This record gives sequence, structure tokens and C-alpha cells, in this order.
Amino acid sequence: MFGFMGFGEDIGIDLGTATVLVYIKGQGIVIREPSVVAIDKDTNTILAVGEEARRMLGRTPGNIVAIRPLREGVISNYEITEKMLKYFIEKAIGKRSFVKPTIAVCVPSSVTEVERRAVEDATKQAGARQVHIIEEPIAAAIGAGIDISRACGSMVVDIGGGTTDIAVISLGGTVVSTSLKIAGDNFDENIIRYMRKKHNVLIGERTAEDLKIHVGTAYERTTPVSLEVRGRNLITGLPKNITVTSEEMHEALKESVLAICDAVHTVLEKTPPELAADISDRGIVMTGGGSLLYGLDKLIKSRTGINAIIAEDSVSCVAIGTGKYIEFLGEGRGKGKFDIFGKPHNNKSSDFVATKEDEE
Repeated sequence: MFGFMGFGEDIGIDLGTATVLVYIKGQGIVIREPSVVAIDKDTNTILAVGEEARRMLGRTPGNIVAIRPLREGVISNYEITEKMLKYFIEKAIGKRSFVKPTIAVCVPSSVTEVERRAVEDATKQAGARQVHIIEEPIAAAIGAGIDISRACGSMVVDIGGGTTDIAVISLGGTVVSTSLKIAGDNFDENIIRYMRKKHNVLIGERTAEDLKIHVGTAYERTTPVSLEVRGRNLITGLPKNITVTSEEMHEALKESVLAICDAVHTVLEKTPPELAADISDRGIVMTGGGSLLYGLDKLIKSRTGINAIIAEDSVSCVAIGTGKYIEFLGEGRGKGKFDIFGKPHNNKSSDFVATKEDEE
């Protein structure tokens, strides 16, 4: 699909709960597909992966199940994750590549050693020659164009599908961080629960996602919007059309978005004063698909008093950062420049600088 590559490639993978993004050195992001796999339960064979499998969610016969093998940022089904990774790697570099690729994969900052090892082992089994694990906030910061090597505090709030990672970064490393299992998937669950409780209507994951994207609200809108959706009436059992307003979505999502704001506040409280002053001047950088929820940046600003900025191409920041990391790692391979999280040894800022100019 992307041409024949005879040599080992450097690949960065954002192994997200909702979406997998694959970055190839020199090409940028070549794959952006949902983390969904469709399986035939009778034969235990994979029928579809990615976008094709996502279209099957909620629409499969009894013998076919569409599953998401990652939950809350970590592997919940090892075997399926390995097969999904193998599919995406082969799709990106072709089956005929002679040399196995070196792959960098990102993980939430709060993963255990066992969960980290599971990601590493699954990636190796899927065809990697060498695997490097990088924490999501570091990758997000690099992808957002922040120079993480400087002795200057930067705060990143990465809201993905399964987890929200909040970190203060300085000198190429994490100073203070936390990880919440509240993110985009929880927003969908909040909406499904609200529709069931308030309207006695059951909606599916895809409908909930549409509501989140089009009328989802974290901060009161000046001009309310609405969207008509269809679900199943729980009393009659028949399909029902219902118009949902942004005010209702604000109510449905309130608890989750406030929990994210409280976590940001807690991290700021634990941040050393000098770095907190830097963050106050520079603002909080928001990345990940969840950061695009309407008004979430305004809510964080109102709760912390610090300007919140949504990064350019926020959905791709972690993948771009993982790819940039593997590129820098490739340039420094064998020279002892980097440790496993992209932090330059001896903190020499000249060894690791990720800026907007580098991306261009």
C-alpha cells in the first residue's frame, strides 16, 4: 500500500484505546484507524481490523464479535492486540520488508511494569526488531512542538480514548504527573447512561460519539445547538427519534470533565514554584481527541486561572511525538544520547530538541 521497503524502518506507534496511529520516519503518519478487531467466534479467525471492523460494532450476527483489545490505555486482550499490531505494521511497511523495524510505542504514564512489558512483548511478537517504550505525555509534548529539553516547565494534558495523562515536563523528563482512567470513552458512557436515565432511550457507542462530537459541551455555549438521534425506546422496545440539546450534554458530561479539571489542579499544586510560574506564563497545552470537546479548554482556564491551548492537530500529537522520538533515537543510536523516555543523558539540551522547526 505504501510501497516496497527493503530496509528496516523506524516506526512510531500511538497504540490508543480508540485509535491506532502509525508514523514512519520520513513519511509522517501513514495509518490512522480505530483500535477495533472483528472476530469469528466459531473459528477464532480475524475477519476485519480497523475502520472496517468499527463499522461492524453493534451490527454483527451472533458468531461475529467486534472487540476493542485495549481498555483504559492498556492491553486487555493480549492475543488480539498482537494480531492487530501485526496487521497495522504489515499494512504500513509491507510484508516483504527484509529487516524487522525498530518500533517506539507510547503508554500512559501510570502503567505498571507488567502492563509495560505486555506492550513491549506484543510489539516484538508482531514483528519488531527492537521496541522502545515512551510515556504518552512526553510524546504528546514533542508532537505539540514543545522543546522538552529546556530547564523550563511545560504542562501537557493529553486526553485520549481510555486515559487522561497530565504531566509537568522540564529538562526532558517528567517532574509531576498523574493519569486518570477518565477520557473520551467515559464521555461516551456518560452520554449513553444519561440518555437511558433521562429519556428511557438506549443508544449505541457510535451514536454517543456523534453526540459528543457535534453537541458535546464542557462549558456553557453562548448559542445552544442540538442533534436528532435514533435509539431504542426501553418501554416499547421500538426505535425512537429524539432531539438532544447541548445543555443536556453539558449535564451528562459535567462529572467527568470536572474530574479532569480537578486532576489538573492537583498536579499544579504539586508543581515546584519556579515551574508553576513557567506554566502560568506559557499556558497549559492540551492534546488528544478528548481535548476537542467543546469548551474543555475554557473550563480548565476558569478552574485554574491559566490559559489552556489546544495543540495544532491535537489528535496526532502523540503519534507525531513518538515518531519524532524514534527519529532522534535513530540519529543518536549507538552514541548513548538518550534514555528510554527520550531524556538526554547529562541533560544536554543540544542532544534533544523538538521544536516546530524540526517538524517542518
